[in-house]
Amino acid sequence: MELALSLGSNLGDRLVHLRSARDRIARLDGVRVVAQAPIYETTPVGVRPEYAHLQYLNTVLMVVTERPVQDLHRELARIEDAAGRVRGEDRFAPRTLDIDILYAGALRSDSPQLSLPHPRWAERRFVVQPLCDVRPDFVVPGADQPVRAVLAGLPPGEGLTLFSRDW
Repeated sequence: MELALSLGSNLGDRLVHLRSARDRIARLDGVRVVAQAPIYETTPVGVRPEYAHLQYLNTVLMVVTERPVQDLHRELARIEDAAGRVRGEDRFAPRTLDIDILYAGALRSDSPQLSLPHPRWAERRFVVQPLCDVRPDFVVPGADQPVRAVLAGLPPGEGLTLFSRDW
């Protein structure tokens, strides 16, 4: 099954956090990284004013696995924790590493632990742009148009700048 993973970091050495996460994901048993999008530097969305200056680096990894998605979700949380991720009540607080599963094949889930596809993937240019870079013609389960059309329909204004194509 193919999964899209969104990776982001806005604390510490952001690029090192993303590279380390990619490398750790690639070393997971039964997981193979099949594509990686460029990295974009992005303006934070939905954060408190005191965090607005902490620019994110964001990208998307495509992986293939036969592992259960819930098992992979737990492994990804461990990778976040190892990078120093602190979880608190403010879900938009700065973080060393954030990994979200955007979709997992055709799976649909609305459990408190994992919603699939990610409920806000199509609203955020920092997710849609890198996903479009690697899967422009893919129709995410529940969507009615390919990723490229979702990107074209997003309103302008969310700050996003290419940071690195090769990382």
